Amino acid sequence: MSNTETTLKEAMTSIEGSLGAALVDYSSGMALGTLGGGKDLDLAVAAAGNTDVVRAKVRTMEMLGLKDEIEDILITLGGQYHLIRLLKGRGNNGLFLYLALDKKRANLAMARHQLKKIEDGLEI
Repeated sequence: MSNTETTLKEAMTSIEGSLGAALVDYSSGMALGTLGGGKDLDLAVAAAGNTDVVRAKVRTMEMLGLKDEIEDILITLGGQYHLIRLLKGRGNNGLFLYLALDKKRANLAMARHQLKKIEDGLEI
């Protein structure tokens, strides 16, 4: 079991191409912790914006009557991947891990696999 800081460090160091990571509460849009980012990647802004993405998808699934759960959401940009992983563990409802990756250096399948592993060890 790891805490927020340890989890974000693990994401940044164990996932090739990581540019920034955040743990986000999507009921409020607030980042509970961030690591990485920079002038070209404001993680607080990304946390709030990606909260809107998650809320929209949850609402759409409800309107469609889908009785399933979101594992992750992928946004592909020209030079980056943005990966949103909704957390399912005990006490983690309403949270997601956000990870921005450099498209040239990242292996998307490995990043998804590693993010799932990191999620399994997270305890809030």
